[in-house]
Amino acid sequence: MDQSHAYHYGVMRRAIDAIDTAAAPLALEELAARMEMSPAHFQRVFSAWVGVSPKRYQQYLALGHAKALLRARHTTLETAQQVGLSGSGRLHDLFLRWEAMSPGEYGAGGAGLEIRHGQFDSPFGPAIAMGTARGLCGLGFAAETGVAATFDDLRARWPEARFTEDPDAIAPWVEAAFTGRGEARLQLIGAPFAIKVWQALLEVPTGHVTTYSDIAARIGAPRAVRAAATAVGRNPVSWLIPCHRALRKSGALGGYHWGLPVKRAMLAWEAARGEA
Repeated sequence: MDQSHAYHYGVMRRAIDAIDTAAAPLALEELAARMEMSPAHFQRVFSAWVGVSPKRYQQYLALGHAKALLRARHTTLETAQQVGLSGSGRLHDLFLRWEAMSPGEYGAGGAGLEIRHGQFDSPFGPAIAMGTARGLCGLGFAAETGVAATFDDLRARWPEARFTEDPDAIAPWVEAAFTGRGEARLQLIGAPFAIKVWQALLEVPTGHVTTYSDIAARIGAPRAVRAAATAVGRNPVSWLIPCHRALRKSGALGGYHWGLPVKRAMLAWEAARGEA
């Protein structure tokens, strides 16, 4: 990945703080000044990162953006496939291939698995990626939680597996995950209920959002909203399994395992790139 990604995310992260603490929308000059950058430099950074102006991007980062998304681009999942395949918005059908580990394999805690891992740059800061011979099984973001904690969090999910640092072995899948070029393979390692939830998330098109209750209904457990939300939060392959697109019915962002600023950045990045 281009090393400038981490820098761009750092600027965006500071922009979130500046926007949230401002009493009113900030002009370009004011927003740039709060981040100790010249307006011209700030404009270049954001245009390079996401392809729209800082003024427009600020609208996507606003706290009310999730509610606006829910009103305008809410996917109930019953119609997700038609919506997603109607244009170029659907990312996953183009390059993502996945398979689920059997319940018995999951119950063994990863015993017999060799999981290769590495640290990568991403549009959302440092990322830890893990993969088996069959595909990526873990992708976490460390900008808010720290690299060591992110690694430990993912590793603890498969305590009996053998872990080997080998970023080159999984680099092509990681590159495809963030660029959409090539093929990203996934191996979903989780309990059967969780895998159903993650499969439902895979049906949410890029630039669209859904709700936890919609996900519960989609998997045939409409009363299990809380359990579905928990499974969303335990998704081990963030971004590719787009748990950031799941919101509360009220339009609130809900939680995000790797930190809410990352979730907001992902939603804003997708919306802005869709516009660009």
